[in-house]
Amino acid sequence: MISTKPSGHYCDSSPSPSPRTKRWPVPPRVLLRGEAGSGKTTLVQWLTVSAAQQDRPDRPAYLRDRIPFVLPLRTLTRHGERLPTPKDFLAAVDCPLTGSQPAGWEHRVLTAGRGLVLVDGIDEVPEPERERTRRWLRDLIGTYDDNNNRWLVTSRPSAVGQDWLAEEGFGELTLSSMGPADTATFVKRWHAAALGESESESAAELKAYEAQLLTAVRTKADLGRLATNPLMCGLICALHRDRRGYLPHGRKDLYEAALSMLISRRDRERDMKVPDLREEPQLELLQRLAYWLIKNGRTEMDRSQAEDIIGRALPAVPEAAALGAAPAVFDHFLQRSGLLREPAPGTVDFIHRTFQDFLGARAAVEEGDFGLLTAHAANDQWEDVIRMAVALARPRERVGLFEELVSLGDRTADRRTRDRVYLLAAACLEHATTLEPSVREAVEQRTATLIPPRDFQEARALAEVGPLILDLLPGPEDLDIEAAFHVVIAASHVTSDAALPFLARFAQHPGLPIRSQLMWAWARYDQTRYADEVIARLEPAGLDYTVTSDEQLEHLERLGARPHSLDVRPGVSAASLDSYLSRHALAKLTFSDPMATDLHFLRTQPEIEVLDVEGSPRLVDLSALGGLPVRTLRLRVGFGMNLDQLSQLTELESLTLSSGSPDSKWSPDALPAHAPLSHLHIEAQLRPKGGLTGLRRLSRLAHLHLCPASSPSSAADWHEICGLPDLTLLTVGSASFGSLPSTAILSEVFDLFVNAGTSKRGAQDAIDRLPRAFPRLRQFQFSGADPTAGDIDVPPLATLPDLQVISIDMPRDRVHGTASLPAVTLHTAD
Repeated sequence: MISTKPSGHYCDSSPSPSPRTKRWPVPPRVLLRGEAGSGKTTLVQWLTVSAAQQDRPDRPAYLRDRIPFVLPLRTLTRHGERLPTPKDFLAAVDCPLTGSQPAGWEHRVLTAGRGLVLVDGIDEVPEPERERTRRWLRDLIGTYDDNNNRWLVTSRPSAVGQDWLAEEGFGELTLSSMGPADTATFVKRWHAAALGESESESAAELKAYEAQLLTAVRTKADLGRLATNPLMCGLICALHRDRRGYLPHGRKDLYEAALSMLISRRDRERDMKVPDLREEPQLELLQRLAYWLIKNGRTEMDRSQAEDIIGRALPAVPEAAALGAAPAVFDHFLQRSGLLREPAPGTVDFIHRTFQDFLGARAAVEEGDFGLLTAHAANDQWEDVIRMAVALARPRERVGLFEELVSLGDRTADRRTRDRVYLLAAACLEHATTLEPSVREAVEQRTATLIPPRDFQEARALAEVGPLILDLLPGPEDLDIEAAFHVVIAASHVTSDAALPFLARFAQHPGLPIRSQLMWAWARYDQTRYADEVIARLEPAGLDYTVTSDEQLEHLERLGARPHSLDVRPGVSAASLDSYLSRHALAKLTFSDPMATDLHFLRTQPEIEVLDVEGSPRLVDLSALGGLPVRTLRLRVGFGMNLDQLSQLTELESLTLSSGSPDSKWSPDALPAHAPLSHLHIEAQLRPKGGLTGLRRLSRLAHLHLCPASSPSSAADWHEICGLPDLTLLTVGSASFGSLPSTAILSEVFDLFVNAGTSKRGAQDAIDRLPRAFPRLRQFQFSGADPTAGDIDVPPLATLPDLQVISIDMPRDRVHGTASLPAVTLHTAD
């Protein structure tokens, strides 16, 4: 699941692709964070294949006519060489199509705004090289700066700081952990796929394994905590089947069982003709490869390097030497172990970073490199290595490792680094099967200094510690709304039923963000128990009840909840929603269904006043809106949608239209002229069909927001805007001022917001024309300034007698003449 976290706004990981406190479209540039095994690379591969299947009818609109460029940073930075320019994209990843395209093809694709640039694995770049990688991205974006290309960069959560790419226009998304419902779905689909490829097991056997495993992940807390991402969930399914229904307990035992399965058991049990090697000598060589990668900050190496490491180790591992020289041993691992792979000719890596970290930890413990481990405690690439080292160490070694971590934190001056070390030590506690009480107490004391968490990042970091933090987090008493919100974020990411009694204590909290977070967390837990212990106690005032499944709708009805506002996400079937709404009247509905073509279920909603419809690209029929008392409507316009049906909304006061397709259009003539429409927002890249002709019919408009694509482009368009007698606030693109006629006077507009968009026109062009066209202006804001544009002079604004505030997103030293505006407040980028 993907969830967004816009900077500076209350929002948290949730069961759907958008925040709940405000509707945010997915930006064209995304930094995607996700834990190891959460599916970042799988998502990149899915986007690539989906974009390439141009004839696929259900391909998302944002992938239409896109050319994907997949850039795995582990490969691009293997030798520390210069990162590629577009002409070298294919060659840099050893694509077999290299050289088959016409000269300059990549440049033309990106210049035309058709690129889908997928940069995978910032966390797999050594930390000292990440700034170089950011500069490379900046150069690429600066060269093809048009907002039409799509950019995705993936990373583990802690690898780069918050807003690391914010200056480059990147929004941040998070791949959420799998909740109980997701895990159950995964297990069922995994066994269905296994049935299709199994020759030795009957359908009844696999069905029995499936039922047994579903029960285990639901009832065994340790196992449930492990099965929260696709990698671990798939591994658990495979081990459970391989071991005929038996599963080891704990992460260490699970990894050891997985290694055993991948290295030897599967081949032996399938009668493969392979050399009969014990597991230990194989692990001895594999862990040396893993440890070399970890110590060198890499996840990929040359085959020659791997053979050299194996060759130097073979004399000490005579059993493996029976296979032959180093190349033969390497080939055996590559072909038979299931742990190594060759992503490109001449290179090698582990099938997943998780196994590399576990084997590297095994090597570190065997070599007694505990000082090296603690020295890297603040390095995100070593976090899982240190956790596994704690699990693998002997009791005395474990004590020393914890003492070194605590000592490192105590003597670290930088707060962020110190907190990170303390939290890592706390997270390691769950892997310490035995530990002296005094050592455990010392770690818990340091962790207590981080509670309550001060921001979103600290809250998520605390959740990584697991159920332990539930005994450390404060309750709702004596916490302000912000602190309580961050505490609930932390607790609601501890995906154990032990969190439910704690979360229930916040159900009556007066703060809406706190109760909203409790609502969004529902999908992470057992649906029935969470409904009874948390949802049933929620104070409903002002709350949007978010539902992601038919089961949740059924629970709301069972509990007798009567929400006035419902937020319906994909996962709720049309039949269940239709049935529920036929019995319950709503004042507000947020609706998202990728398969919906109409809104027939609204015919039973005579009291609906607020309607928000997004994430429904197939929606074309709006006829069900006829006669409804909708006052506020937010609509994502898809291709083929009949907007003429909006004219039936005679009570409409606020309308927001955004673009769901690059081919979508709107027309002022389609809007209800006789409605009390006072606020009109046209967002994203939505373009007007035939200009703004007919806009003056909407005579009650007070606030008009036009994105650059819908801004006036002719004198006729400006005269339509001038014909709005009540207009006090206007947002337009900067390119519009090129068509502003000298006769256009908007004397009632007090607030003007200008967005540069993709235009190269700067603030100066707008400033020079403002005094004549907007004589009573009080506030002027210019955003999206071209960083390559020249400095600007503001003295022309001195003739505006009512001007109070100017906001320009440029450095203050590039804004000149401010002395001529002594009574005006100036806000700049710095």
